[in-house]
Amino acid sequence: MKVTEAHGQGRPVYSFEFFPPKSDAAAELMMEAVDDLKGMLAPDFVTVTYGAGGSTRARTMECVTRIQSEHGIPSMAHLTCVGATTEEIRSVVDSLVERGIDNVLALRGDPPKGQEEFEVTEGGFAHADQLIGFLAENYDLCIGAACYPEAHPESESIESCLKWTKAKVDAGASFLTTQLFFDNQDYFDYVDQARAIGIDVPIVPGIMPITNVSQVERFTEMCGAKIPEELLVRLRKVRDEPALVMATGIEHAIEQCRELLKRGAPGLHFYTLNKSHATRSILAAVKAVHQP
Repeated sequence: MKVTEAHGQGRPVYSFEFFPPKSDAAAELMMEAVDDLKGMLAPDFVTVTYGAGGSTRARTMECVTRIQSEHGIPSMAHLTCVGATTEEIRSVVDSLVERGIDNVLALRGDPPKGQEEFEVTEGGFAHADQLIGFLAENYDLCIGAACYPEAHPESESIESCLKWTKAKVDAGASFLTTQLFFDNQDYFDYVDQARAIGIDVPIVPGIMPITNVSQVERFTEMCGAKIPEELLVRLRKVRDEPALVMATGIEHAIEQCRELLKRGAPGLHFYTLNKSHATRSILAAVKAVHQP
């Protein structure tokens, strides 16, 4: 099933993101988390990330294939421009299509570890819209793309960032998933600005449950997102008490998700970090109130 088929049915679309595990043992733990979330929450689809320079290419393919074939959940593979020529990307996509995967999240990608700036591979793509255009022209795929309510760290402004986002949609992206954020007003302002310049595809909010203070501080610094001061104060007061950190993070995410859906967000995409407890708790609480 293509992800686009889930949108427009008058109900929220729920999805989970996983990253490829580094070992066979970790892979089994991830599959257990997938099964746990599937059993209680019935996600519409699952995405699997793609390491810089194709460093997790084989694992990504294995994961999306297993999730779709063994668990019956439509799967979406991430695909980046980093460290790959057009022909190498074609080979990857051909393999995905052969495995029955017809959903791809097309990204420029972050520089590999130790490299500060993105470098265009000779014979490859410089931007996500170029990758999306290539996929749209050559394959019958559902193509998703990323967007940034607080602007991409490399963008001069939110207006500049939105122009790049529109280029992705014009090239063939059929829906957008946001970078993580913790202040809903940033999302709603972004959607209003996107609609004003003609972006008309679903814009799905990306939610990261906070389970570790140092970890979320690191993530937000990398991606340019901010943590509301009131929430940050609460988290720092309990940062050395893991159970209280998780409880605080789950409470905030539940309130955040309920408001997002109440005010018209088309669904929720959870960055699970390959764990199920926080996501399960949040979405179960949200679904208890917001039934289709």
